[in-house]
Amino acid sequence: MSLKKIQGFLFIATIAVLFSCNYKSARMLETPKGYEFDEPPLNDSSEFIISIGDIIAFTLYTNDGTTLIDLTAISIDRIAPSVKESVRYIVEFDGFAKLPILGRTELAGLTIREAEKLLEDRYKKYYIKPFVNIRVKNRRVTIFPGTGKGVVITLENENTTLLEALGQAGGLDKLAKSNNIKLVRGDLKDPQVFQFDLSTIEGITRTDFVLQANDIIYVESRTDYWRESLRDIIPALSLITSTITLIVLINNLK
Repeated sequence: MSLKKIQGFLFIATIAVLFSCNYKSARMLETPKGYEFDEPPLNDSSEFIISIGDIIAFTLYTNDGTTLIDLTAISIDRIAPSVKESVRYIVEFDGFAKLPILGRTELAGLTIREAEKLLEDRYKKYYIKPFVNIRVKNRRVTIFPGTGKGVVITLENENTTLLEALGQAGGLDKLAKSNNIKLVRGDLKDPQVFQFDLSTIEGITRTDFVLQANDIIYVESRTDYWRESLRDIIPALSLITSTITLIVLINNLK
């Protein structure tokens, strides 16, 4: 094969490398054009919902909150000398949690307030004017903020919103697309997918959206095509250049 043919072949190979760069290789959660996103719930009805797998802790008081009942004691009627950390209970696969005295009680699907009211009604059978305070201990969400570095944060507040969670994760990177923020919720085999636009004031008004445990937030990033193309083709160009140099040297020695 002549030198000109080899150089021509290498030139074609270089062009092929340039056009074969996969600019979207790092992207996640791509949706086809025209994809119909789910409609976010109304703000006035958006509250944290207890779900399967949640770990809850609760304290029980009598007399509308004046006296603490120690549910960890051997005797359920024993009164704790000081406020103690509550024992934690898991909401099992069927939505029920095994609670002191009451036994298996269905909590999945209830808001925190609804669950507290339910337990207060149930404990009336055993205590005078019971007062219940519930906390969910394992509320976590995963956030990919457009920087390539995902973070998992714990929802400390009862009704943490999307905007608060993004702030807790460090905000949006300069390459992040603030107009294309996706939130995935529920069973990953058939999830709900919401889309938010934070690029406008009108869009921000929709971020009063309460997060649920195990939500996934993904912020699409703008592609730096020039940087990505250089990253992909430099190794190939280096190899091609070395090959051409070697061929030229061989031909000069003839």
